Amino acid sequence: MAPKLIAALSDSTVFLREWLANPQRTGSVAPSSPQLASAMARWLPHDPDSYVLELGPGTGAVTAALLKNGLRQNRLVAIEHNPKMARRLREKFPRAHIITGDAWELDELLRAHPEMIQSVGAVISSLPLLNFPHEKAEALTQKIRAVLRPDGHWVQYSYHLGKKQVRGAASFKLRHSKIVWLNFPPARVSVFKK
Repeated sequence: MAPKLIAALSDSTVFLREWLANPQRTGSVAPSSPQLASAMARWLPHDPDSYVLELGPGTGAVTAALLKNGLRQNRLVAIEHNPKMARRLREKFPRAHIITGDAWELDELLRAHPEMIQSVGAVISSLPLLNFPHEKAEALTQKIRAVLRPDGHWVQYSYHLGKKQVRGAASFKLRHSKIVWLNFPPARVSVFKK
């Protein structure tokens, strides 16, 4: 078997196993498709020195697309709650800043980071916000708003395909929205600005 196919099967197995253990936290039974990852990665900041914060990277499907689209590994900060997936990410992306922790504590985690990251040019989120109460989603998005530069983007996907506002996005302006049909299941990518 080709190495890429083996890696994809391995990532899918990890995802399914972790989803079965905690479906609310994992949110998906499979990694993001290349089409979904690409739709998210196209919103990277223009400034190559900007940090990008990835929330819920899982096994790194979107992470790989971010790097393929020009993000330098040392400018990526990823917060992954699942220790197994975080360990896997560190192996795949050794120069990225992979933090094992809760995205809802992103402000504290970034303050504790050795480079004292105070703002980011983009937040790329694969968190299943619909799985959490509105108040909890709102608390997270306020922290995203606080860390996001004025010209930055918050990119979020959801399996809710309707045009309904993303949970917690009331204080953001919707800039772009697109359904990615070639994903399991299909997903809507929404892009927000402050």
